[in-house]
Amino acid sequence: MNRILLGYIAREIYGATLVVLLAFLGLFAFFDFVNELASIGKNGYQTYHAVAYVAMLLPTRMYELLPVAVLIGSLYALTTLARHSEITVMRASGLSTRKMLGMLCMVGIVPVALTYVFGEYIAPPAESAAQQWKLTATNSAISQQLRSGLWVKDGMRMVNVRTMQPDRTMEHVRVFTFDEAGTVQSITEAMHGVYVPAGEEGKGHWRLTGVMRTDFSDDHTASASPDEVIWESALTPEVLSVLMVQPERMSVTALLAYIHHLLENRQDANRYEIALWKKLTAPFASLVMMILALPFALVHERSGGVSVKVFLGVMLGVTFYLLNGMFSSLGMINSWPPSIAAITPSLLFLAAAVVMLYMAERR
Repeated sequence: MNRILLGYIAREIYGATLVVLLAFLGLFAFFDFVNELASIGKNGYQTYHAVAYVAMLLPTRMYELLPVAVLIGSLYALTTLARHSEITVMRASGLSTRKMLGMLCMVGIVPVALTYVFGEYIAPPAESAAQQWKLTATNSAISQQLRSGLWVKDGMRMVNVRTMQPDRTMEHVRVFTFDEAGTVQSITEAMHGVYVPAGEEGKGHWRLTGVMRTDFSDDHTASASPDEVIWESALTPEVLSVLMVQPERMSVTALLAYIHHLLENRQDANRYEIALWKKLTAPFASLVMMILALPFALVHERSGGVSVKVFLGVMLGVTFYLLNGMFSSLGMINSWPPSIAAITPSLLFLAAAVVMLYMAERR
């Protein structure tokens, strides 16, 4: 009996969620394409480039929209069952609120797994490929907002990369080497840098060409122009690729690697730690959204029809995303523990769901 009910509820929720998700994806794809219209015709960027770019963004959009789609889909499916008195029949046949909650948790395993898979294995590489596609199509280079380019600390060195090409080669590189007292020991300037992955020869390294090296000492300064310089560094193209992908859209593996690099160099990693915790807790947001939909199905029909409850679901979904962004910003500003800043919105909505379930049971 319970297995039959579980399959029936799962089919209704999955079907409604899929319809809502496809509608949202179509809507956001349209908005993304409209945003690209201003770039079409410039620097060789054509309509088919824009269409491909928008298509590559769809996995990221799915990852971001899945919790809201689950909430609205669950609301629609459960309130429709309630409107047809099917929820009433289930409860009359001995299905308690606790058992219904357990069924929803089992149904929620699929959205949780999908969120994890898309967030870790599909959306980040698709996002990176989309940015790389657009940069290549427009013959552009990756650069930091600062006029002088990207500045990164690497042990006792400060590295300035003026330009990073879509193929992750560097141009106009400057490496400042310091001693323990903070005095500049040498400056190496290179026109071009190519990363050579680790292989049989040993560790991965950068091969710098077009080099001008200046060494400083207490009594004199010496300059040299070698054909090339081999630079061993913890900075890999994967670490530098944070220029192409926002922290919230990076994979857990990439975030861990970059956080490790920042902490090793005694730099602030708070933004990336918050993004990491958001990635870790994001799969459970879909489950929280599904639990939040249950009280609406238990409330009697006179409290509002399906359309009203779906509208409330949309508003709750918007509120959830606003809270997510707000707590991330507050966490960075006030230096809150990253786990608190990331998990608080989900905990607030889970608490709201528990309160609403309690009130629905008391009615």
